[in-house]
Amino acid sequence: QVQLVESGGGLVQPGGSLRLSCAASENIFSINVMGWYRQAPGKQRELVAIIISGERINYAGSVKGRFTMSRDNAKNTVLLQMNSLKPEDTAVYYCYARVSKDYWGQGTQVTVSS
Repeated sequence: QVQLVESGGGLVQPGGSLRLSCAASENIFSINVMGWYRQAPGKQRELVAIIISGERINYAGSVKGRFTMSRDNAKNTVLLQMNSLKPEDTAVYYCYARVSKDYWGQGTQVTVSS
């Protein structure tokens, strides 16, 4: 059983930045797939960024060049640095992991508004 706890969401103005953190309950080296998804009101959950087997990170086209996913192995934490935020980035952001089955965090709200 893997537990994922997100933090770092909040309200930010367009053009601003936020950094999300996802703390895993076990060594992230043992987790084959980790990533971030988001779900805006009235829309389906969509992929933001994902890393599979420690290989290259894949980003959604809408965030490429603005968002950066990274891992802090010493803290078993996955980070999502979000720059140049737009109102359309407003959503609940979820941390995701796959270890035999899918695990999700509880989500953290990101609101981009002036």
